[in-house]
Amino acid sequence: MQKNIETFLGCNAEYEDASLVLFGAPFDSTTSYRPGTRYGSSAIRHESFGLETYSPYQDEDLTDYAVFDAGDLELCFGSAELALADIEATAKEILADNKLPLLLGGEHLVTLGAFRAALEKYPYLHIIHFDAHTDLRDDYLGAKLSHACVIRRCHDLIGDGRIHQFCIRSGEREEFRFAKEHTDLHKFNFNGLKETVEAIGDAPVYFTIDLDCLDPSAFPGTGTPEAGGVSFTELLSSIETVCKANVVAADVNELSPMLDASGASTALACKVVRELMLALLKKEDKK
Repeated sequence: MQKNIETFLGCNAEYEDASLVLFGAPFDSTTSYRPGTRYGSSAIRHESFGLETYSPYQDEDLTDYAVFDAGDLELCFGSAELALADIEATAKEILADNKLPLLLGGEHLVTLGAFRAALEKYPYLHIIHFDAHTDLRDDYLGAKLSHACVIRRCHDLIGDGRIHQFCIRSGEREEFRFAKEHTDLHKFNFNGLKETVEAIGDAPVYFTIDLDCLDPSAFPGTGTPEAGGVSFTELLSSIETVCKANVVAADVNELSPMLDASGASTALACKVVRELMLALLKKEDKK
């Protein structure tokens, strides 16, 4: 892999040395309301230079770790399946080299590509899913591949008992009925997260964060904002909780930077990415 020209702050290690690899999927062709997430990953990289590499939340610094930023994929906007195939191939390459892929969206459908790759390597994979929305529709206006269907497509692959959803506060009635029978859904907040992580134990986990789990007062820059979300500090604490599990792949998605002209949503997304990386990396030996 070639190093990206503009990397996320502090993520300029060589690929061979890195234990975590960042890559972007600038895709939003199935967005159901307001588009713009295709610009999320590049905006996060560019605005990351407004941060420090040091986290006072975790007393950790990105400069103590080796992270490689592979940049954004060039994806086919006319075909969700082709885009997913490219995402899957990249994640598969990273996993084959025993590195942890961290995907930056893009809309939430991009998760499915990286999840397929992780599932191939880890057949007993669980998902921990932070989101305002269930994402459990069987189709959206006839399309099976949509950001409104991404967790349903993951369920198609792993079945019951391994999908754990938190902060959910929006969806069709049938989605909530489906969740009651087939997923471990926690409405509105992170109640039960610690117990869920403990119950999963050492099983491999795919961790997906849709940033609209946050309240739109803190994060308005997203295509489908939903009132009643969690706070930034609640999200950070919960990220640390999840990262105590055996997380083998992760993603952050659904920033639409142009929908928040102040730049505050992008700045928040940058901090979430920094904190997620550090929470994942601090289990590794420092360089």
